[in-house]
Amino acid sequence: MRVLLISVFTLLTFISVAHAEDKTTMPVNQTVKIETSLGDILVEIDTEKAPVSAKNFLDYVNSGFYDGTIFHRVIPDFMAQGGGFDTDFKQKAVKDPIKNEADNGLKNTRGSLAMARTPDPDSATAQFFINLKNNSFLDFKSKTSQGWGYAVFGRVIDGMDVVDKMAEQPTGSHGGHQDVPKTPIVIKKASVVSAAK
Repeated sequence: MRVLLISVFTLLTFISVAHAEDKTTMPVNQTVKIETSLGDILVEIDTEKAPVSAKNFLDYVNSGFYDGTIFHRVIPDFMAQGGGFDTDFKQKAVKDPIKNEADNGLKNTRGSLAMARTPDPDSATAQFFINLKNNSFLDFKSKTSQGWGYAVFGRVIDGMDVVDKMAEQPTGSHGGHQDVPKTPIVIKKASVVSAAK
């Protein structure tokens, strides 16, 4: 009887430990719905491999920051960039820049979301872009100003046809900016819709 109790206790301990380990190895990724004037895009945010970029993006989403912003730079066969300007093309005030996580193993493949930035590797704030094709030249190469690359933190899981539609819109220049859609592509609302393991 004593041996049986010890065996049961050992089994329960093993199950508890395994369950605890399961929780740590199964991160919860967030799904965000980006409602645009051309249609809806669902994106999965990778909170495991890009924790800093993911938290930054989700904080902006949850605060309503992206609501009413535009995709202000769209280049066919390259990418669609948004999240920084309102419909009057005024740049929105942002939080402090974040650390570049481009060395996280995620690649700038078609449908991936990455942080936009200036030439300073650690300058990303709110702006992001969606890759329209595989853009390996944007991937991390080395921890140098030229090699850092652009941090991927998520991917489109539904609505890539909407992103492709963005690339079909006529563009021009506006206030010193190039490749600006002539008809504004507006992010009506961005919201977290689910958390899935």
